[in-house]
Amino acid sequence: MAARKSLGGAGLPPLADLFSTSEERALEAQAQERVMMLPVSELHDFPGHPFRVRDDEEMEKLAESIPQHGILMPGLVRPRAAGGYEIVAGHRRKFASMKAGIREMPVIVREMDDDTAVILMVDSNVQRENVLPSEKARAYKMKLDAMKHQGKHLDSGALAQVGPKFTDGSQLNEKGNNTSTINSNELLARQVGESVAQIKRYIRLTKLIPKILDMVDDGKIAFTIAVELSYLSENEQYELHAVM
Repeated sequence: MAARKSLGGAGLPPLADLFSTSEERALEAQAQERVMMLPVSELHDFPGHPFRVRDDEEMEKLAESIPQHGILMPGLVRPRAAGGYEIVAGHRRKFASMKAGIREMPVIVREMDDDTAVILMVDSNVQRENVLPSEKARAYKMKLDAMKHQGKHLDSGALAQVGPKFTDGSQLNEKGNNTSTINSNELLARQVGESVAQIKRYIRLTKLIPKILDMVDDGKIAFTIAVELSYLSENEQYELHAVM
């Protein structure tokens, strides 16, 4: 077998490295990842994290188990430009560690862009039990926006496309006719086990004012009614809440 050739003697990388795909490089980077113990003081919450960390009975049990058994599944973090690390998965584990008086927790440090981080953050939380309507609403919107942004990036980039195409709609072929692609809404619906219509209903909840959205979470307003209320203007919602 021929040896891998390098580009001259200028210390340039081999040709095989130059023409490897971004997916291959990402897989190589992940293969080199190791679990690290990091101080919880260096772990910062994900910006706009839509899932609440509740100090409830379940959290109490988790905090009690950590001193005895440790954290069985490490968190996932990425380096922050401002220093420290941003939690992608592991907010509850961090809270439980602090509650138990543990000042370090195991994490996997991974370099990733914003869209990838959002998608992984949502995926690691949205399938939990007892996820509130407001949490699903914000999470679905964040993930859908990230998926659409990734699709547009693939469209405009020079890299070869890897995996299924997802966009915010159809696209034109060379003859100018609409051609079907995997719509971002459809792909998200498949991944979370909801219908496209239900995904859109949840995202409508992000149009509600916080006071009404809290009532939805508390079960004081039915989901279907809340979706209808989301079409009211902000001022109309405040007036409605005052009456209620």
